[in-house]
Amino acid sequence: MARHYSTREFFRQMPNALLDRYFQARGLLGDLDFSAIKETQSDELFAAWLSLSDGQRNEVDAEFRDIFELSCEKGFRAIIDEAEWHLTTGLDARTGFVKNLSALSNHYERAMVTFLDHNQFWKGATRFHHADTLPYWRKRKNLPHQLAAVDEASLRELAGQIRTYFHHTEGRGNNCVVEPFRRGELDYFFAYPEDYSQQSIEWVNGEFGRRPHNPAFEVIYVYSQKEGSLDLNFRGSYKGIEPLQEMFATAILKVPELPPNPKDERVYDLNPLRQKGFDFVYDAGSGIQDVAVKKLRLSSKVKKGDRITLEADATNRPDAVYELLAQIGKSIPLQLYNVTQVELTASVVVDANKPPKAVTIRITHPNSCSLKYDEVDLKLRDMLNASGIEPKEPADATEAAEAAEA
Repeated sequence: MARHYSTREFFRQMPNALLDRYFQARGLLGDLDFSAIKETQSDELFAAWLSLSDGQRNEVDAEFRDIFELSCEKGFRAIIDEAEWHLTTGLDARTGFVKNLSALSNHYERAMVTFLDHNQFWKGATRFHHADTLPYWRKRKNLPHQLAAVDEASLRELAGQIRTYFHHTEGRGNNCVVEPFRRGELDYFFAYPEDYSQQSIEWVNGEFGRRPHNPAFEVIYVYSQKEGSLDLNFRGSYKGIEPLQEMFATAILKVPELPPNPKDERVYDLNPLRQKGFDFVYDAGSGIQDVAVKKLRLSSKVKKGDRITLEADATNRPDAVYELLAQIGKSIPLQLYNVTQVELTASVVVDANKPPKAVTIRITHPNSCSLKYDEVDLKLRDMLNASGIEPKEPADATEAAEAAEA
């Protein structure tokens, strides 16, 4: 059942002694004698509360809401989990902390005592509790059992990739920050990219109106090194799921690309790339100057494991690999082979004052692509999409392969 916050009810549930400590720490309601107020009888306190300025009430109410959210069983569990990471001096310290909180009469007291006396646990506990309440998690298995990198450089790399991706694809994400937390054997990463600007209807100092602001939206990762799995929570386009997973794999797990997902049934249809006249499509303003095929891997349809790999220098001869293919085709029935891997070389202008950058793109059947999600690679992904080289559902891919053979 959903819990609903109200200030008056919060005062009824919280012991007066803890409320007195809270307000004293903020220099508020100093004239109010909390010891003279009967527990759960909050009318006098509520009247004094209403006498505070709007700014004071708003600031305090925001903290009360956070305390209220953690004043439940899940909140207490989140507090304990975060405390265990901080209390590394020994088992006695952790046991004593849990024992002291457990001895309090209810979860309201436990949350307030943590907020007042153990504030170093507060941020992580609120993050964990929030994550515990979210639906629609996406799990990815088959990841390497790598130690998650939490150094500043790796966090900046992940934040930069997230920022670049959303700015390129959706026009938002101009800023981003990533916060790591450890919870038992799990690593949590909370990313906060900048959302679209909004105008909210608010009361500010007694004046009613609209106020523009720049909120953040959430991308939350939960990684298990033991299981080699990644849970992702992102309330946005489904197309963003795999890119966000790959950003984590490359920036935090330090692997060159996201391992294949056993549940992902989409496949690349690479057979059109065996045609010499294949047309790569890209915008004139993308900075892409040319794209050529430099490597083809052919896999036999008849005998599993039989492969032919052709590789040529496409720097000065863009069709060099096709010349090799034509020679091979004189002695081998190529219609009995599928293209299962290609390597492309793309020339991209990154800096007008420097020579174009050569980028290698490796695409492997069924659904692996070496491109990342930085600014240059996103443009190249757009090129693949415009050129019709993108993962498709199996039925669509089969039809395309049959059409190519016909």
